[in-house]
Amino acid sequence: MGGVAKDLTAGTVGGASQLICGHPFDTIKVKLQSQAIPLPGQSPKFSGAIDAVKQTIAAEGAAGLYKGMGAPLATVAAFNALLFSVRGQMEALVRSQPGVPLSVNQQVVCGAGAGVAVSFLACPTELIKCRLQAQSALAQSSSAGLTVKYGGPMDVARHVLKSEGGVRGLFKGLVPTLAREVPGNAAMFGTYELLKQRFAGGPDTSNLGRGSLIVAGGLAGASFWLSVYPTDVVKSVIQVDDYKNPKYSGSLNAFRKLLATEGVKGLYKGFGPAMARSVPANAACFLAYEVTRSSLG
Repeated sequence: MGGVAKDLTAGTVGGASQLICGHPFDTIKVKLQSQAIPLPGQSPKFSGAIDAVKQTIAAEGAAGLYKGMGAPLATVAAFNALLFSVRGQMEALVRSQPGVPLSVNQQVVCGAGAGVAVSFLACPTELIKCRLQAQSALAQSSSAGLTVKYGGPMDVARHVLKSEGGVRGLFKGLVPTLAREVPGNAAMFGTYELLKQRFAGGPDTSNLGRGSLIVAGGLAGASFWLSVYPTDVVKSVIQVDDYKNPKYSGSLNAFRKLLATEGVKGLYKGFGPAMARSVPANAACFLAYEVTRSSLG
């Protein structure tokens, strides 16, 4: 089996593991990010992550935590397959001679390159996912009740293609997606390599046990969100913004408005669930990737 095929297969298995572990946390993150700013004297719809979980289960049952999972499940396999394959190709480009392990800095470069590639897949997927996850919160905050109700992922895609500028509409939020994926993946793959080399006591990390891979993968995932979280908030608010009466003219405008109305805290809405998700989800992803790849020989 060729290197690309191995990366594709292992990335797919890793992606599915990541999604099953992490999606409920992601739903809560998006609900907190996209809830309307309360009027003076009113309290926000959700007081925090635990409250959002309770309200979601009360209103929609446990299935509500897995809302919008269809789109990422269909594409998370493709996403991780692309991420790990492009990273594998980048490794071949930056490696000085065959068989030599990459340095941490080289892994940072490979992660950034993979981040560029996956942004073009992540942007439309995230737009569909965020619309589905946020619609119950947005519907309740829209006094006129004019919020579009979506029946599922394909329904969101059809609506955007028909009434939000065609294919371009699906790529709304591409700038903040790139600003998230490029530095985020650079940080994640750099941290993963750094920790693996620390645990192994040198550049050869081929004999590391599963425990070390779980810790390295979990902390690498945390480093992704630590490095780019405000960008993700900007991306979410832009992607769920109303097409006809937009609140934000672009990424910088959204950043400034969030900062002006809610302060720095506004740029970290949903940070708790994002971090709580990223550690187990990325530990599962990296472990599944490494185990699958080594079992393929």
